[in-house]
Amino acid sequence: MEFVRTVTAVYLWRKARKEEEQNKIRRRRRFWVRPIFERRRELGAGQTLVEEMKLNPDNNIYNFFRMNASLFHNLLELVGPQLQRSDLCRAPINPQTRLAIPSRYIASGDSMASLSFSFRVGKSTVSEIISSTLEVLWSVLQPEVLKQSEEEDFKKVAHGFKRVWNYPNCIGAIDGKHVMIQAPPHSGSTFYNYKGTHSIVLMAVVNHKYQFMMVDIGARGRQSDGGVFRNSIIGQKLIEGALNIPPPKEIAEGRPALPHVIVGDEAFPLLENLMRPYPGRESLDLEKTIYNYRHSRARRVSENAFGILVARWRIFSSPINAKLENVEKIVQGAVCLHNYLIRNKTEYISSSLRDIELDNSLVPNNWRTSNNFTSVGQIL
Repeated sequence: MEFVRTVTAVYLWRKARKEEEQNKIRRRRRFWVRPIFERRRELGAGQTLVEEMKLNPDNNIYNFFRMNASLFHNLLELVGPQLQRSDLCRAPINPQTRLAIPSRYIASGDSMASLSFSFRVGKSTVSEIISSTLEVLWSVLQPEVLKQSEEEDFKKVAHGFKRVWNYPNCIGAIDGKHVMIQAPPHSGSTFYNYKGTHSIVLMAVVNHKYQFMMVDIGARGRQSDGGVFRNSIIGQKLIEGALNIPPPKEIAEGRPALPHVIVGDEAFPLLENLMRPYPGRESLDLEKTIYNYRHSRARRVSENAFGILVARWRIFSSPINAKLENVEKIVQGAVCLHNYLIRNKTEYISSSLRDIELDNSLVPNNWRTSNNFTSVGQIL
């Protein structure tokens, strides 16, 4: 009996080895470069289409990349040296194409298969380029457009909120948004949120110009709003008093000095440097109602910033189908490009993407009807 089991085991082992060798033969590449990709330099979108759009007086390149030709060129100069690859056995993909692929990917939300044919690059190569280039964008742009705020930076933001939104001593508006993703393998309900989708959370503090000042990316969608804030770097630093927040300041002559604060909605706790609106709208007196109105005007800056981000970068219009670490890189890249384009005063923010007020009434924009980004504050 033992002999029969041994013979059977040897037979099954040899059969498995033979099948494995046959699979290796099947998987051998038929081409080093597929014929359709061999003319990438002449026909690929990274060269011909981009170069043609640069010369076109219309705004085609802006619609393609969400930035004009000048800003695309400036961005290429910043990140190009880190995107250059050595020429070993064949000509490498040039830095312009390496920047164009992820820029188009997050601007349009196109599939990697579609980008593969457009740029005449293999699908696996497209995936590698998107991941590596977004990592470079974060390392190069983050120190410039998302650097840690110092006390003087907060004072400038407070002046901006006072001037634009009539809210004194405000150094930012905080909110969190759910970024829809395809559920990672074997994740169960870990990323499943109350809206019935899987997501990670982007929590951010935004200034009066709709620029992100601080971000925390990657909290699991299942977490409660309070848990996301407490576990985020932003929440921990705010609770511990580790931010470079200016000292209290008078908001009017002869009045007591009040602390500088970040404004949030009902989902956030009330702290020395974090304000939330008064609860119970129906039972508020006039003074509290007026405060809530001013609070809401300042807080909506964060909602508008996320709305602009989603409207401009269509990758967020449907669940992102990528590895979790790559989803975080996509969000990082979009946040950096958002700040980069605002800082350079382009047409990136149009009036149609911002809430406006007419006769003291809010006129919402179209992005508010979208479910692609869900506010953490809406959990309550």
